[in-house]
Amino acid sequence: MTDAPHIPLSQDAALVLALAGTAVPFAHSAQDESERWLRALRLHGDVGRIMQALGVSESPLTEEPGATGDTPPFGEEVLDRVTRTAADYTAERGAEAIGTQDLLRGVIDAYGDLFEQVLYVRGTSAAELLEHLGDPHPARSGG
Repeated sequence: MTDAPHIPLSQDAALVLALAGTAVPFAHSAQDESERWLRALRLHGDVGRIMQALGVSESPLTEEPGATGDTPPFGEEVLDRVTRTAADYTAERGAEAIGTQDLLRGVIDAYGDLFEQVLYVRGTSAAELLEHLGDPHPARSGG
């Protein structure tokens, strides 16, 4: 991770971080944390519009066989990690503010397969979301 200069948050990204910041500390597992990120992301900014257009719901459409919530939570430190990674993505795309698309990429990087599973049971994938966002780095988004 690089030491990125301070990049401000867009209004939508600030709202997502605020929601995640109040929800993530109460998660019982890393999977539960990733579910809480999804709930915050699906309602705000470009990512929210795409998720809604794709029909991504808050509730799973199906239960993933073998899905477990026994991965220890990452804790509040994950908020900083996602924000730092998002700032790196923002700098790469030359934007002036961190957007929800950058936070999504930070969440994908932080949670990997756990977040992919959360998306899968809702009928989408990280690759599909990033494709709709026009991700310039599809190889990095695999989790």
